[in-house]
Amino acid sequence: MSNTNATTPMQPTIAAIATPIGQGGVGVIRLSGRTAYAIGCAMSDKATLTPRHAHFAKFKDAQGATIDEGVVIYFKAPHSFTGEDVVEIQGHGGVVLQNLLLARCFELGARQATAGEFSMRAFENDKIDLVQAEAISDAISATSIAQATSAIRSLSGEFSNKINELLEKLTTLRLYVEASIDFPDEEDVDFLSDGVIENKINDILAKLDGILATAEQGQLLRDGVQVVLAGKPNAGKSSLLNRLAGVERAIVTDVAGTTRDTLEERVNLDGLTVHLTDTAGLRQTDDKVEQIGIHRAIDAISRADVLLMVYDAAAEKDPVALAKELFATENFDDVSKKLLMVANKSDLLQDLNVSCETFDVAGVDIAPVYVSCETGFGIDELIAKLKDKVGFHPPENSLIARTRHIDALKRAKAHTLDAKEQLTVFFAGELVAESLRLSQQALGEITGQMSADELLGKIFSSFCIGK
Repeated sequence: MSNTNATTPMQPTIAAIATPIGQGGVGVIRLSGRTAYAIGCAMSDKATLTPRHAHFAKFKDAQGATIDEGVVIYFKAPHSFTGEDVVEIQGHGGVVLQNLLLARCFELGARQATAGEFSMRAFENDKIDLVQAEAISDAISATSIAQATSAIRSLSGEFSNKINELLEKLTTLRLYVEASIDFPDEEDVDFLSDGVIENKINDILAKLDGILATAEQGQLLRDGVQVVLAGKPNAGKSSLLNRLAGVERAIVTDVAGTTRDTLEERVNLDGLTVHLTDTAGLRQTDDKVEQIGIHRAIDAISRADVLLMVYDAAAEKDPVALAKELFATENFDDVSKKLLMVANKSDLLQDLNVSCETFDVAGVDIAPVYVSCETGFGIDELIAKLKDKVGFHPPENSLIARTRHIDALKRAKAHTLDAKEQLTVFFAGELVAESLRLSQQALGEITGQMSADELLGKIFSSFCIGK
């Protein structure tokens, strides 16, 4: 039996388990496509399914035996997540039962959904744009309240609305420029020098800067930062990792060289996701195992966004010389830009009158953060300094963003700046219009108005199967 909306084009039916694999009270099978309704009726032994109505049912196999019992809900196209006929079968959450129900869906003609295929169909049917589709994945994988709420804001369309508003301004300006080129006699003044276009371009640039700043905060919120702990043996690197992680993650002893390999931990520090890497102490050694650990430490340092150089504040008299000694194998100028000096064991100091102390490290003034991993002193200040170092200060209404969004916004800004130069320096109307078109195209990539197939495939393949 079919109850499809003839005006809605629908693809072959896909099915997948939409809840995590494992034991649970409820497990959901999701179907979408042109035979989803018929499969829902057949499995539930119902003659009809009322849209958006929860029907209690016993789910049958091909011989009429009961596989499971639960609820079936039908969402009629186009009023569904994908824009197609969608059926959700809600049974018990056991792995075996869920697989039996899914196998029955396949027997009735559905096929296994690929990763992200439900969201891909929603995008193709204009139910969501590309930013909203990505926000679904970000909301599911969020590891903090800030990430989750920001992803939901993007899913609700806040980020898309900002981009669409900017696209509308670019479209209007392009129309004005191109009409002025095509019909120059209709203007009483030279449109290239009357200030109207320049003012509109400046307005667009200002809005681009605002969105870009928000997006950069959103990218930090989503992706976090790579932070590496480095220093001499027994400086307290592992103790600092444990203190920041809130658990005894690393082994801590008085024996130098206890940490032989890199140890990674993901922690949330006041809303900022930090991918924290503890490393082997940097020193000369004949121990082959320790040498491998030191080599891996140097590799981790080269990839870090922020390098926390941990040293013993009670024993180290010249931390700048120590920094140059430890990182001599690196490009020290690059290291100094991402360096935060952490003076550990400050509880052993006789006088902690060092709050204004700074060191010149390769031309960069760096103020050490005095901490005690033993007592917890200075840890909050270290977290604040780390946030300042990476520029993480998201507003309350922050929005999740990705690297590709930042890239597109930067290209849009570059093209808009080029349009301004063509206008104010060269008075080239046609080139102004072309630069505005390129800016519009870059912004269109963000929401998916202009997207290459390979980009879409890469984005949706990162989703879970049931989405």
